Amino acid sequence: MPMTAAPILVFDGDCGFCTRSAEVAERIARDRFTVAPWQRLDLGALGLTRQECEEAVQFVRGSCPRHTHVAGHRAIAAALRAAGRPWSVIGRVLTAPGVDVVAGRVYQWAAEHRHQLPGGTPACALPANPQQPQG
Repeated sequence: MPMTAAPILVFDGDCGFCTRSAEVAERIARDRFTVAPWQRLDLGALGLTRQECEEAVQFVRGSCPRHTHVAGHRAIAAALRAAGRPWSVIGRVLTAPGVDVVAGRVYQWAAEHRHQLPGGTPACALPANPQQPQG
């Protein structure tokens, strides 16, 4: 599988909330990782699928031969760790025992409600999951 030269945070460029969040990530990245919308990337070269990118933000590590990417809150934590101090401390806390479960739930809630969050629009809403009961 081809690897990128540098780590990359992959987000949904069609979502206003995600784009605003990515702008914050670019500021803290300080050239330690790249931030890019999945719609403009060769996902296959990164070892990602469209479905993975539609479901959650992804962080692809450029130099790790195993576990080449992480998703959701773990992707955000990995990006924070890659950004260096003081952000790396927050990134480690997000995946600490006990906090990891809570951070995952908060991320899932934010993903499900991103169209209602600052910068979000109705177009940001995730499609209904046909496997989940409605109502």
